[in-house]
Amino acid sequence: MTPINVVGIGLDGAASLTDQVKELVERATLLVGSQRHLGYFPNHPGSQLVLGNFTDAIELIRKQLDSADHDTLIVVLVSGDPLFFGLGRLLLSQLPPSRLRFHPHVSAIQLAFSRIKVAWQDAKVISAHGRSLEQLIPVLKQGVEKIAVLTDGTNTPEAIAKLLLALDLPSCYQFWVCENLGGMDERVQCLGVEAVLNQTFAPLNVVVLLRQAESVDQSLDTESLPILGLPDQTFTSFSDRPGLMTKREIRLLLLGELALKPGQTVWDIGAGTGSVSIEIARLSKTSQVFAIEKTAMGSALIEQNCQRLGITNVTSIHGSAPDILKDLPTPNRIFIGGSGGNLQSILDYCDTRLDLDGILLLALATVEHINTAYSWFESKRFPPSERGIRANSFPPLLRGVRGDHWNYQWLQVQLSKSVPVGKLTRFNPLNPITILTAWKC
Repeated sequence: MTPINVVGIGLDGAASLTDQVKELVERATLLVGSQRHLGYFPNHPGSQLVLGNFTDAIELIRKQLDSADHDTLIVVLVSGDPLFFGLGRLLLSQLPPSRLRFHPHVSAIQLAFSRIKVAWQDAKVISAHGRSLEQLIPVLKQGVEKIAVLTDGTNTPEAIAKLLLALDLPSCYQFWVCENLGGMDERVQCLGVEAVLNQTFAPLNVVVLLRQAESVDQSLDTESLPILGLPDQTFTSFSDRPGLMTKREIRLLLLGELALKPGQTVWDIGAGTGSVSIEIARLSKTSQVFAIEKTAMGSALIEQNCQRLGITNVTSIHGSAPDILKDLPTPNRIFIGGSGGNLQSILDYCDTRLDLDGILLLALATVEHINTAYSWFESKRFPPSERGIRANSFPPLLRGVRGDHWNYQWLQVQLSKSVPVGKLTRFNPLNPITILTAWKC
């Protein structure tokens, strides 16, 4: 039975092969490979087949197998490891696996991580070679620590850099471009993302993205920041969940729904990294914001972000609502961004504490929490026969009288941002959020 030997080879050609594999290649009666791979063996005595159309090449190999005798030896040359985003998978699907023998070389990914001296057993590898960059988007949004991307002529380092910038991530990445790995003209560079946009790279390259640890002492030029709508990367985030914060586009809507006024007391329950609290504090400098967060890490992040941004009117409070709320001053505005599973009891407590003409705002991400909020507020509304302009107006028209009933309105938010994907542009959706704005009447 004639075997098909699939041989991985590096950019240093025949020199990259062991003596045993090199002898196998030299004895081949049919040598299959790209022009570059066949060029490593210019004086090869056997027949040669240039890999162009894979379907045609596989059909020719089949014919060779059908007519093979005991002297037939077929060798297919491929780059690196044939079974790592290589031709090996296609060959296994089209030819009898029992006929295939694999002789892997070091993969480009192995070489890339060895050159930058980083262990890569926990890296996420994306092949954009002949594929779309869309598969890279969720990996970047998750804040994966180590990412390697196999590129092609469309999904270039420049295209990856444009995508990275467009996503406006809270995480920063080192951007490594590793060119012609294993060749005489090998080049490995660590570049700023913007710098990648202005450079040309060799066609054979691998991109490695390494998430950088955020520095607590990182300084900000606060004078250059917008009044509201801070970029997400302004905030130091959770190291293991860098995307876990209220996104800028949602914060802008929340600030509008809160209808803030000077000199107010605001509770931010489930404050996370403090992004909403800080936006409120910057917009209303005479207000006092209490950022309640149940995790110690979150409370520390709130303090760090306030310090970096020069915020003095936010108080970070570590504890679980509603118990931790009892000693806080009466709020004019309450925002609930997280409840820790205690939404109903938090609403019960806020019902007794919200000031005259106050507004209670919720950002809800799950159907279960939407249902809990709906049931609670429906139980507190005016009976249908008594609902009129007083109950349905927003913002509340009547001042100075505390009602015992609630009214509310829903705002369902489904936003998408444009991002470049290779030479095209697509819309990348943010997680849908349901905003509930409630007031007493």
